[in-house]
Amino acid sequence: MKLATLHELNAERAARRAVIVVTDVGNGEQRLVKAKDFARDPLDAELAKQLRTGKSGMVEAGGRKLFLNVYAPTAKMVIVGAVHISQALAPLARSLDYDVTVVDPRTAFASPERFPDVPLIAEWPDVALPPLNIDPYTAFVALTHDPKIDDPALLHAFKCDCFYIGALGSRKTHAKRAERLRALGATESDIARIHAPIGLPIGAVSPSEIAVAIMAEITAQLRLPPKEKEQAA
Repeated sequence: MKLATLHELNAERAARRAVIVVTDVGNGEQRLVKAKDFARDPLDAELAKQLRTGKSGMVEAGGRKLFLNVYAPTAKMVIVGAVHISQALAPLARSLDYDVTVVDPRTAFASPERFPDVPLIAEWPDVALPPLNIDPYTAFVALTHDPKIDDPALLHAFKCDCFYIGALGSRKTHAKRAERLRALGATESDIARIHAPIGLPIGAVSPSEIAVAIMAEITAQLRLPPKEKEQAA
């Protein structure tokens, strides 16, 4: 790899932006393609597919064999609400290599005993969330059922372009939430991004089952092509 390409690659990775290095296996020529440039690239479909899987792989195009080396940021998960569902969801997400942080100002809930080995921030969202550098590779989950905590947290998530935003509550609860968020300045497109009721409809009842439903929905948003995402929603 040329030094200039390596410097550009390291800069993108430091900024948590996905890139793919395309190597012509026949002659060794390389080029770096940033995720924001995929749509203008001749290999746009292949690049998008490899990025969704998060895995490098070989493709053929124009009679050439090309190796696509994927560099994608580690996915984050921010869970607002140190509740029973969170106790099941946090270790499940960590087993799938997410960097997980739990936020809840209620210290009785946000305790190391309830969340061993999981970073906890016992602060209100306006204090806790900005330092987390939430970005497009973040899944954001609001689970407190308390508007004083969930609503400002969701407003922050809207600004950060998270790839997934979900919130606990029934359709009736979500309708009331949407009214509150509109009054706080949220747009219809913001509200439409919230997956609520949260999780895929698998009949989940227990906190652990609900955690599985949430994780499945997040995985679908991360990995599926756009048309299949709509079918899974």
